[in-house]
Amino acid sequence: MMNFYFYIYIFIFFIGCFMFISNRKHLLSMLLCLEYIVLSLFMLLYMYLLMMSYEFYILLIFLVFSVCEGALGLSILVSMIRTHGNDYFQSFNMLC
Repeated sequence: MMNFYFYIYIFIFFIGCFMFISNRKHLLSMLLCLEYIVLSLFMLLYMYLLMMSYEFYILLIFLVFSVCEGALGLSILVSMIRTHGNDYFQSFNMLC
């Protein structure tokens, strides 16, 4: 039964990766796709650690890094909106 959940979470991970690749218009939607991918990786890691009966300390470290990644992404979003007025990638010039 555990293998069935692994397949579901792997499918969720690939759906999140596909949405991240295909949805490149707004920075906020890309950040949401990244958080979706992190959530699926968290569930995969939890299922793996539960099945192998390891300790769950690595999950706490993973959550700390994912929260830091989310805070960094939101700060980049706020900075981009303040300087350019929107979060469109088409209006953002990488050379400036």
